Amino acid sequence: HVRSRRQRQMCIRDSAKAARVNVETIRFYQLKGLLPQPERPYGRIRRYGQADVARVKFVKSAQRLGFSLDEVGQLLKLEDGTHCSEAAELAAHRLADVRARMADLTRMEEALSTLVRECNAHHGNVSCPLIAALHCC
Repeated sequence: HVRSRRQRQMCIRDSAKAARVNVETIRFYQLKGLLPQPERPYGRIRRYGQADVARVKFVKSAQRLGFSLDEVGQLLKLEDGTHCSEAAELAAHRLADVRARMADLTRMEEALSTLVRECNAHHGNVSCPLIAALHCC
């Protein structure tokens, strides 16, 4: 039993590698309260387990979906699975934000596309339509 327990316990470097992050990410998550810092046995190094690795992966997954670290902290408080409606509310806010950003990006794409077309069609010594458009706004 001692051997299997030892295999599951890792130093910070190995736990970071298992979670596919760097050591500083783990330290940052600890500083932000997203990951508990294991106690340091006298004269020894801190040890991390699979639950710590899973928690880091959870944080990274939530970040990839656009959740801020504060929102990830809220999700972690709901992690027992019994607060699905609260988690869904956070996700709905995130979805609304993503949709708003997509709409902004679509407008930006359309404006830039028009300006690039105008620049490509515009020849001569008159000012560039893109530069002129940036000056007027």
